[in-house]
Formats: sequence, C-alpha cells, structure tokens
Amino acid sequence: MIPQITTDFGALAGVAVAAYLLGSVPFGLVMARLFGLGDLRKIGSGNIGATNVLRTGNKPAAALTLVLDAGKGGIAVLVARAMVGEDAAQLAGFAAFLGHLFPVYLGFRGGKGVATFLGTLLAVQFPLGLAACAIWLLTAFAFRFSSLAALVASATSPVIAAVTGNMQVVLLLILLALLVWIRHHANIRRLMVGDEPKIGKKN
Repeated sequence: MIPQITTDFGALAGVAVAAYLLGSVPFGLVMARLFGLGDLRKIGSGNIGATNVLRTGNKPAAALTLVLDAGKGGIAVLVARAMVGEDAAQLAGFAAFLGHLFPVYLGFRGGKGVATFLGTLLAVQFPLGLAACAIWLLTAFAFRFSSLAALVASATSPVIAAVTGNMQVVLLLILLALLVWIRHHANIRRLMVGDEPKIGKKN
C-alpha cells in the first residue's frame, strides 16, 4: 500500500518540510488581495479556497486560486520525484496537503484541501487524478455542491486505486480522503439539514 522506502530519513525530512511550506502558501488570500476582494476569511464561509473566492463573484480570481492551490500539491510531488524518488514524491504530496490544511503562515488555520488533493493526485498517478476530477465535476454538475463533490471524489479515489491495481498509492489516498472528510465536518452537517450553499452562490 506504500512505495518502497529507499531514501534516507534526512532527505525525506527535508522534502517534507519544503513541501509543507509550499503547501502553506494561501493563494486564495493572495488572489483576493490582488483583485481587491478584501480579506477572504471574512467573506462567505471564511474558507481560503477557490469555492469561497468564487462566492465573491470574481471568476478569474477563483480560477487562479484553483490552479495555484492544485499546482502546489502537484509541483511538490513532481519535484520530489525528479530529485529524490517515488517515496519522497508521495511524502511531498502529503506534506503539501497538510500545509494547505494547517498553514504555518496563518496560525495553522487553512483551507479544506480539495484543489490541493486533486493536484496532488494528478501528479502522483495521472489517470487516477483524471478519474477523481471527473467524479468531482459530475457530482458538482449534478448536485451543485462543491463539498459533496469533494467528499465523493476523495472517498472513491482509494477504491479506484485498489481496483485498478495501484496499491502503492492506496494508503496515501486513504489518509488524504480522511483529512478531506474531517475538514468538511461542518459541510456534512449542513448537507444533512439542507443548509449547504450551492456553487456560485454569493455570500
């Protein structure tokens, strides 16, 4: 369920720290300020991700946030793989994801990790990443809830990996999915009572 560990501890620790710091960069806040949208933490849900940026009505800012949040996970994986190895690549993806959820620059209060999850998965296993993106898009299109799409995409990813024989990434995907679900606990409650805002709704 994990890749063979071939890299020494010191190198892996360095990769984890660098990836975490990259993942901690709050691109949602950066885009909101660049576009003059104010403090994103005081808008809508208060989340720093692309969905909340979209609630401001600024689609370019939301699109840039989506790409950059996904990119930091993907870049962490690709650079670690090229410079160190597959074990470091998976660790880098996990560390970048933790950085987005618990960023050191924001007092460890970050986003919910959906874009970073998808970007990480695209870099770890591109076909699996495409499948997760497709599931997210189909669920979002059908129900208009970003949170529900994230829950479904994250929960099905390790299952798809196992069924398709990609066992070396299953543990990583299980850990990422658990964190996605934990970070969406408030959304789950709102979905259950019918109070969850739909995609694109200004707040």
